[in-house]
Amino acid sequence: MKQGYSISGMTCLGCVTTVQKALLQVPSVTEVQVDLENTEAMVTSKSGIGINEVQEALPNKYVAKEQKIFDLDGKNRNTGIVTTGGSKWRQLWPLFLIFGYLIIAVVLLNYKGWNPKNAMLDFMGLFYIVFSFFKLLDLKGFSQSFQMYDPLAKAMPGYGWIYPFLELALGVLFLTRSKISLALILTIVVLGITTIGVTKTLLQRNKIPCACLGTALKLPMTEATFIENAIMLVMAVWMLAM
Repeated sequence: MKQGYSISGMTCLGCVTTVQKALLQVPSVTEVQVDLENTEAMVTSKSGIGINEVQEALPNKYVAKEQKIFDLDGKNRNTGIVTTGGSKWRQLWPLFLIFGYLIIAVVLLNYKGWNPKNAMLDFMGLFYIVFSFFKLLDLKGFSQSFQMYDPLAKAMPGYGWIYPFLELALGVLFLTRSKISLALILTIVVLGITTIGVTKTLLQRNKIPCACLGTALKLPMTEATFIENAIMLVMAVWMLAM
């Protein structure tokens, strides 16, 4: 059953993460989608939950009011309208655009004397620098979102606060060609742990935000997140094996 709620008190993407995380803790809830612009939450549960249960799960600053009830097929019980979200590809457009810019930058840096290894090191360095920038725009919000799926961040909340700085440091190491072996090993460890959490989230079909670009851009957790991490892991393993 899907139930729609108006959630007052949400002011930022950090609030979105807090509300999603809180509602996902309710035993029968299997999926939560939160719309900050319309201050709404769509909750999917096995047997339906009451408004009191929703309110008890939320921190005190948020107030929930039930708006809509849907059948499992997404049809509104009262209107028969099927609700549909935006295109997944359209939601991920900012991510694709950033990857396009990174590839163009790498080509411009290396086109005079193309070397695959140097190109990959530049790509990984620019990747880390750019992605850490977006995370640092809202460090608290990123940390809260990251804890929702990264195993290490769940066990050690402080890890989410230092992760963007770790990415920044790795980016500098790759671009300056310093301690490359260490940077590659850290990449495999750090992204390997994150990829485990991403894979688990995708298999469980939990609808949560992706923290790869922080909270500045509303990106959903999709297969693209897994592919993004997998590309970096493959490059790191390949270069270590060379």
